[in-house]
Amino acid sequence: MIITSLRTNVIASYVSQVYLIVISIAILPVYIKYMGAEAYGLVGFFAMLQGLFSLLDFGLTPTISRQTAQYNAGVETALNFRKLFRALSSIFIVIAVVGGGALFSLNEYIAQNWLKLESLNIQDVLFCLQIMAICVSLRWMTGLYRGVISGFEQIVWLSVVNSIIATLRFPGVLLYMHYFGFTVRSFFIFQFFIAVLEFLLLAIKTLLLLPKVEVNHLIGWSLKPIKPVLSFALTIAFTSSVWVLFTQLDKFVLSGILSLSDYGYFTLAVLVAGGILQLSAPISAPIMPRMARLVAENQHEQMRQIYLNATQFIAVIVVTAGIVLAGVAKPVLYAWTGDMTLAIQATPVLRLYALGNALLALSAFPYYLQYAKGNLFYHLVGNIISVIILVPTIIWAATNYGSIGAGWVWFLTQLIYLVFWVSYVHAKIEPNINLIWFKTFLPSLITVSIFILLTTRWIEYSGDRSIILLKIILVSTCSLLIAVLSSFRVLDFIKIRFSKRII
Repeated sequence: MIITSLRTNVIASYVSQVYLIVISIAILPVYIKYMGAEAYGLVGFFAMLQGLFSLLDFGLTPTISRQTAQYNAGVETALNFRKLFRALSSIFIVIAVVGGGALFSLNEYIAQNWLKLESLNIQDVLFCLQIMAICVSLRWMTGLYRGVISGFEQIVWLSVVNSIIATLRFPGVLLYMHYFGFTVRSFFIFQFFIAVLEFLLLAIKTLLLLPKVEVNHLIGWSLKPIKPVLSFALTIAFTSSVWVLFTQLDKFVLSGILSLSDYGYFTLAVLVAGGILQLSAPISAPIMPRMARLVAENQHEQMRQIYLNATQFIAVIVVTAGIVLAGVAKPVLYAWTGDMTLAIQATPVLRLYALGNALLALSAFPYYLQYAKGNLFYHLVGNIISVIILVPTIIWAATNYGSIGAGWVWFLTQLIYLVFWVSYVHAKIEPNINLIWFKTFLPSLITVSIFILLTTRWIEYSGDRSIILLKIILVSTCSLLIAVLSSFRVLDFIKIRFSKRII
């Protein structure tokens, strides 16, 4: 029963995640068509603010999720759990009020001195920035509630609610704007109502899940219950903050450099390229606990084989997708949007971020190895070094060369990290595996790259959009077959599965 429940939760989580990715990407051309690139740039700025606000989490969301799970396991009493929840709620409320209030009060400075407005009305922008501040605060509070709901393993319920909210937030807003006008003001008014609805749904569900305590037991308003879990929270906070800074810095810097219309094109390209990383989630999630278990059982060779096999699988699927997307970026954008101006503007950035994200999917593997061995020292050091290099470099590149400069920094940073730091980490924690590891993905990477380079010379992507789409599908399918045929581990896996079915 426990296994079935876990499987159901995993499936529900992935279905919800995939659905959210699909509708959030599919709806982008409609936004730009009816709202304009400049207005969509303001939407991209809103998304970036939400990402940066997560820096203030301090590891509190995963902490409450972990403590909720421990309460379910009988490790924590109902009273202590309620005390911890109230203490964390107090912190969340203070941060929401202070952080949201700061954003609200800075709206004039952001509109007049940070954003590069072109044709948008300044009063509309000020109004939208105020709505953003409220929405960001409300969505920040939902992080606490999501942690509790996840800890109680109400994943199916949470996935359903996430899907409903995403449906309202993305395609649902179009229906609202159809009646009230396709303006940026209408867009953010609707987002405010959705943020309130999401907050109320998750808050009510959390209150219903919280355990009851005896009437004579006082919960109080002390922050002392946080002390026992502080070290865990700070560790998570550091690694997550580095990751947020790593992934949001370029968007933050460029929001103050590019015009809002150019920033809209940049945001669209980065969001599409982000789909490359999402393809690696179904393989990364299950292999980490499996590798950790094998290490604990001293089955070292089996752990190595899972590590190498998973790497090659990611190379065949994710890296191939990144190379193909980079190679056919312009026809993909045109076939998808029907807007050649958008395709021309976003193509260079999409290419660089697609390749960078494909390399990042491979560079993540040493983290899985360190996780299995229970030592994240080199992961922390690598992230610190990356941020120290990335921060000044991306500021310089973005300031001098705009979104193209940021794209090149992203791609080259991932390439250098993969070649040098990953090799160093392998040498330190798993000697003699580095050369074998690179051999698992280099054949498919090289052959697919050559194929894409040749097809860009042979195939002309022009004419009807449906014909262009068919050509893209054909090239993608051939690239996947080439990647499979270049990967001996994937071929062996297919042969074994096929022979078992015959028997």
